[in-house]
Amino acid sequence: MKNLLTALLLAVLIACTATLVRSDASDHRYNEGDAVPLYANKVGPFHNPSETYRYFDLPFCSAGDVKEKREALGEVLNGDRLVSAPYNLEFRKDKDSEVACRRMLTKEEVAQFRTAVKKDYYFQMYYDDLPIWGFLGKVDKEGKTDPREYKYFLYKHIQFDARYNKDRVIEITAKMDPHSVVDLTEDKDVDADFMYSVKWADTNIPFENRMDKYSQSSSLPHHLEIHWFSIINSCVTVLLLTGFLATILMRVLKNDFMKYAQDEEAADDLEETGWKYIHGDVFRFPQHKSLFAAAHGSGTQLFTLTIFIFMLALVGVFYPYNRGALFTALVVIYALTSGIAGYTATSFYCQLEGKNWVS
Repeated sequence: MKNLLTALLLAVLIACTATLVRSDASDHRYNEGDAVPLYANKVGPFHNPSETYRYFDLPFCSAGDVKEKREALGEVLNGDRLVSAPYNLEFRKDKDSEVACRRMLTKEEVAQFRTAVKKDYYFQMYYDDLPIWGFLGKVDKEGKTDPREYKYFLYKHIQFDARYNKDRVIEITAKMDPHSVVDLTEDKDVDADFMYSVKWADTNIPFENRMDKYSQSSSLPHHLEIHWFSIINSCVTVLLLTGFLATILMRVLKNDFMKYAQDEEAADDLEETGWKYIHGDVFRFPQHKSLFAAAHGSGTQLFTLTIFIFMLALVGVFYPYNRGALFTALVVIYALTSGIAGYTATSFYCQLEGKNWVS
């Protein structure tokens, strides 16, 4: 059994490590001027992170044919939609106001962008497997009380600030230029020049620690931060409900004990009532033994799955934005622990004196 668990843990570590080190640039090493993979993932409203869409569901400009990245199982389960982004960010090569594309936005496209800006849409990209976020636009509400007077603007210039250590990319952030915008307030055709700038700077942070900043809630988008107040509130609620239930049970059992203790000799002649009336039911086999045994086996499997997930988390496999690692681990461990569910269910079914468990 010990060898089985060791082999299971080793298989899961190998599967998750494959996801952890996978990249189009396999070793994440680049020479000056090399093309570094930049993928656009998704867009969606800031206040509803579960609502996401493909990046090019909005009429962004694209550089020729849009290439979709081959995704691993975990990325597919995570809902990632990685496609080539229209920006060319070469390693250690600064750019200033580079034009990605020029296009005329039709009335329908202006309305699409205006709706996205109104809902505080943001985009997500990955540069050498490093996550990037940014808002699509802004709403000008200053000095206006009537929502019909609001003005809507689309950002058309992205400023990328990248950090490198020798031949590796360590960090990248995106800032939107508030002075370079497209007015989306009116339903009319507008010209838009989508531009980007890139500035590179050296850093002493080693490549192995480049994901550490994403473990800090201050570096994450607001909706991805850990909501400690909600967690504490939920824990307090559970403790209070548990206390109330324990108090009620203690009072009920105490009354029963006092009633039976008053006249122990006469208790044998009386009809059993209260909790003693069902005390023998725990020794009776359930009517549907196979269903009960199957539920017991599945519960054991899920418990084992939870233990392994916690162990991998403690090892550090599930660092933030290791795309798909958690879902890959869940699928692999669930498949490998199916034998545990079958063995536990069969053993428990035999203990219940079940027959014909193989049919």
